[in-house]
Amino acid sequence: MRALVISGGGSKGAFAGGVAQYLIEDLHKDYDLYLGTSTGSLLVSHLALQKVEKIKEIYTSVNQNSIFSNCPFIIKKRYGEDTIAINHFNVFRNFMKGSKTFGESKNLKKLIRKVFTEEEFEELKGGPKEIIVTVSNLSLNIVEYKSINDFSYDDFCDWVWISCNYIPFMSLVRKDSFEYADGGFASMIPIEEAIKRGATHVDAIILQSETNLYNRMPARGPFGLLSNLFAFMMDRIEYQNIKIGKYEAKLNNATINFYFTPTLLTTNSLVFNKKQMLEWWKIGYEYAKTKEIDRQEIPDEE
Repeated sequence: MRALVISGGGSKGAFAGGVAQYLIEDLHKDYDLYLGTSTGSLLVSHLALQKVEKIKEIYTSVNQNSIFSNCPFIIKKRYGEDTIAINHFNVFRNFMKGSKTFGESKNLKKLIRKVFTEEEFEELKGGPKEIIVTVSNLSLNIVEYKSINDFSYDDFCDWVWISCNYIPFMSLVRKDSFEYADGGFASMIPIEEAIKRGATHVDAIILQSETNLYNRMPARGPFGLLSNLFAFMMDRIEYQNIKIGKYEAKLNNATINFYFTPTLLTTNSLVFNKKQMLEWWKIGYEYAKTKEIDRQEIPDEE
């Protein structure tokens, strides 16, 4: 049984799309399981349908307004790099409405229903492939994996949206009497879950470089500090997920093929730049192609 697993990573999901395009269209890999966390959850359904061009067009066309119904930050250029600063008016307005978070991502919820149709949902639910998204149950302090086979169209779209909600910058969602948020807070790259569900080979796309290639710029205020802190936490969770995934693979005689980003794509994955994301998609495709060529040449060198 083969599984494609895609980590969280915000706008860097465009890189994952490029890698997946090469694996599916060029190598003709057929996966039984598709697992995604956060931005990965936005990709897996269309990849399972093999509608790569459709998801590419969607992914490389979004901007801040596509995601946020109330964006809590403004984007500034600092030393040639996109940085975020607090939008005091929007944050104050959100708190006055009784929200628990700085911003809201209800536009993303609408976008998911617009681009992932009920007909596509039924096609997947009735088929042999299983699509799973990761969410964090903050009320019970547990990670939950939501399979398309267990829910209605509306509920599954909700779980995909919830998987992407990077609080406190995006929406905190109450569903089934529990509070939920981004799946990355619990399982950034669900390799372990893929193997537990029977995967004997996993292609894991990690939206982070394999080694630390940079030092974060000093925070200029509380908002920047909070952003850096959460990014640090997510990096540590991802590292632990990879370590546990490797251990689980060893125990179950499974194999894992990792696809890390070869370079630093961005230090702020909450910034959605169309031109930039299109370039990352191309980088992902070319990287997967090069990696496959290198892999095939290794036996010859030995």
